[in-house]
Amino acid sequence: LMAILGLIVVWQYYQMQIMAGRILAVDIFDRSGIRMYVYVAPDDDHICEVCAASNGRVFLPSQVAKKKFSPHTKKCQRPMPCIGVVVGLYGAWLEARGVLEHLRNNGKKDGIQLSSEEVRALVNGQWERCISADTDRLGIHIIEALSYEKINPEVAIESYRYVINEVKEVRHLLFLVSAYLRLVQLLLRVGEEAEALEIVERFEARFPSTKRGPHFPSDEQREIMKTKKAQLLEGLPLQMSA
Repeated sequence: LMAILGLIVVWQYYQMQIMAGRILAVDIFDRSGIRMYVYVAPDDDHICEVCAASNGRVFLPSQVAKKKFSPHTKKCQRPMPCIGVVVGLYGAWLEARGVLEHLRNNGKKDGIQLSSEEVRALVNGQWERCISADTDRLGIHIIEALSYEKINPEVAIESYRYVINEVKEVRHLLFLVSAYLRLVQLLLRVGEEAEALEIVERFEARFPSTKRGPHFPSDEQREIMKTKKAQLLEGLPLQMSA
């Protein structure tokens, strides 16, 4: 009897630690450490209406795993697709757990929609103090960068720098091209032409023109960076759309 009572006490303590975000619940069906996916697009006048409307949509892993999954309800309206990323999170901190609970209760068919303010509140939570911090760190930075471009460019720039410096895992490679493109754009916007040129050259070194791959930039994206580099080297006016 005492052994059973002891197990109950341990189990209750374990549940309390999970709810507090101090330990991760082990799910035998979850091999990736990802419990939800958030689509984020930059706050930019050049983003089409479809992609802008999709900003903040949240999905379950089972939805993202579907063959024809798209975070959009319609096709992107631009000839060259808008920049946007689908970010996987475990989400053990308070704000993320609230989003996950809402998603599981109400979004099993089409996901749920967060406002721009709710997306920022998500990344402003105490994620660094919970056990999923290392799992979610890079995802949090790319969400923060995309969400703060207009409100606080310095915060966005620092987060983009973190992403391009720290991406190592395969699942994060899809953030790289977007981070490079948006970082150059932001640096130009705040008048940091020298660093913008440095980032363009790092982009060229990271993605050699002779190589192609699933996480490599498109020909159009390469051309954008090539044009910006030429304009920077010649001191010409630069286009402010990415």
